[in-house]
Amino acid sequence: MKPLEGLTVVAVEQAVAAPLATARLRDAGARVIKIERDGGDFARGYDAAAKGDSSYFVWLNQGKESVVLDFKSPAGATFLKNMVARADVFVQNLAPGALERAGFGSAELRKANPRLVTCDISGYGDVPAMAGMRAYDLLVQVESGLAAISGGPNEIGRIGVSICDIGAGMTAHAAIVEALFRRQRSGEGAALEVSLFDVAAEWMAVPLVHNDFGAGPPTRQGLRHPSIAPYGVYATGDGVVTLISIQNEREWVRLCESVLERPDLPGDERFAGNNARVAHRDALDSEITAALSVLDAVTFRRRLHEHRIAFGAVNGVPELSAHPALRRRDALNTSGETVPLPDHPVKWRDEQWRTSPGAPACGRDDESLSREFGGEDGS
Repeated sequence: MKPLEGLTVVAVEQAVAAPLATARLRDAGARVIKIERDGGDFARGYDAAAKGDSSYFVWLNQGKESVVLDFKSPAGATFLKNMVARADVFVQNLAPGALERAGFGSAELRKANPRLVTCDISGYGDVPAMAGMRAYDLLVQVESGLAAISGGPNEIGRIGVSICDIGAGMTAHAAIVEALFRRQRSGEGAALEVSLFDVAAEWMAVPLVHNDFGAGPPTRQGLRHPSIAPYGVYATGDGVVTLISIQNEREWVRLCESVLERPDLPGDERFAGNNARVAHRDALDSEITAALSVLDAVTFRRRLHEHRIAFGAVNGVPELSAHPALRRRDALNTSGETVPLPDHPVKWRDEQWRTSPGAPACGRDDESLSREFGGEDGS
């Protein structure tokens, strides 16, 4: 049996954050009814990479039902009220206040359905100073300082995926499941709020503590760790780069003696302990680079593996596509064409109940949902 089988989720959602949260609920067996504006979720038009469909939309909307609904109209408002009255979860990520003005704020919905779990996803929550601010993923990356510690020494960098949207969706999903668990025991629903900024700020805890109480925020290091050394990329004599990570002094000694064949380095006072190595990182990197100049990548990685030193190949997306650890699932776009996506990151051992029944065309379920929920009493 699927964990959330029998539950109904109504989602007034768009883009990434809310659709990711409800996609996880759908993966676990919940029925997800996606409310779309005329023209559909604008993420449908982000690209056409998924065999004519948006890669974002196909990824985040497998198995959902789609209905186009103007909830500001009397008929649309009745339609939505009927759905929410019979729902277990209501998720929305419209502009702050949009649903309240239309009569569908969380407090009002829960008066009518006290067992309802509502989840409002926003950019900055209800902070008055940020009222009216747009909050797309990259905007939150720069507002939260996340981009300021990303990229290389000479260039600030965007995280290469919609990390704040994704983080907010994952956080919302976890909170909804917690609320459902509490409801199972108490019968009481919940009103949840998640903001992209709060998620990003919580992730920034370590840099923030360094800024507020330490020697200052970490500087941008590219593919180097700001507070551990050696932890970064190094090129061998053939020009191939490999990322290595040293986590303790035992590994540092093994790296020097058995991989670099430089048994003198652990005795160098500049490199005696992690803090010293970070303080003398440029000198450290020069010594390592010199030792690697006579090795090729195959030999270097073989030695790292033999002596239990953590390392990774610096891959691109083409290498990910062919990676032996990549698991895939066959998703379907709105035309029914197969689009292999990365599989769900959580595996239930010995249970194979996750399916990808396809992304819905915009308004595909208008007629059936209208019959189910469109009357004055939802009949």
